[in-house]
Amino acid sequence: MSLKKFGLAALLILSSILPAAAQEKTKLKLGVTAGPHAEIAEFIKPLAAKAGLDLEIFVFNDYVIPNQALADGDLDLNSFQHKPYLDKHSADKGFKFAVIGQTVTFPMGFYSKKYKNWEQLPDGATLAIPNDPTNGGRALLLLQSKGILKVDPKVGLIPTVLDVTENKKNFKILEVEPAQTIRTLEDVDAAGVNTNFVVANGGNPVKDAILIEGRDGPYANVLVVREADTDKPWIKPLLAVYHSDEVKKFVDEHFKGSVIPAF
Repeated sequence: MSLKKFGLAALLILSSILPAAAQEKTKLKLGVTAGPHAEIAEFIKPLAAKAGLDLEIFVFNDYVIPNQALADGDLDLNSFQHKPYLDKHSADKGFKFAVIGQTVTFPMGFYSKKYKNWEQLPDGATLAIPNDPTNGGRALLLLQSKGILKVDPKVGLIPTVLDVTENKKNFKILEVEPAQTIRTLEDVDAAGVNTNFVVANGGNPVKDAILIEGRDGPYANVLVVREADTDKPWIKPLLAVYHSDEVKKFVDEHFKGSVIPAF
């Protein structure tokens, strides 16, 4: 074969191989909750593609199904929960999960459509809080941190309404599904709402909350996989993308302080 023909043959072989190679990306199914987690995932998706990862994003509207889907093998990882919730849910359900990295922090706040500041709430006001132990406990601990009530210190990060030991203003505390807390604002005096639900409904926690957490605390959200998958080769490049300066800048500029990078 002449050099000219050999070169042409090589070119044809390469042209048939390169497109296929370019399309060979590791496919990952990522579960997120609606709102900021989903928006961050969509921003990350093209960055991950450059790192050879093809993210398929599944959006959920509750805090239960994403962990069950991960345990069942329907997802490769999820991004929606903080560590206290993960620990409690895993203990309750027997999930074998592992944290591969932190993502962002959503400062929890109390909101009201009836009052412009917390001091206006009357004695006996009705408060809605999430009904899961970790987020409900988080709301109670926020109230305690502001001197509004006291809970039994023995219960740590997961106090319930039954653990309230002092409630001088006789607030009535109503427990509802986390995603429903923001929808109760028409009916209650104030509600403790996770920031992702506030942002998903067009609110700004920094401006709208009548009571809000500080930035310190154990509630950084995490990326979670099954324990058996902690050595997967895609974990390191995925974390490099998620913890990049591009993502941090996006979070800071897009959410304007209502969502805080935890990396």
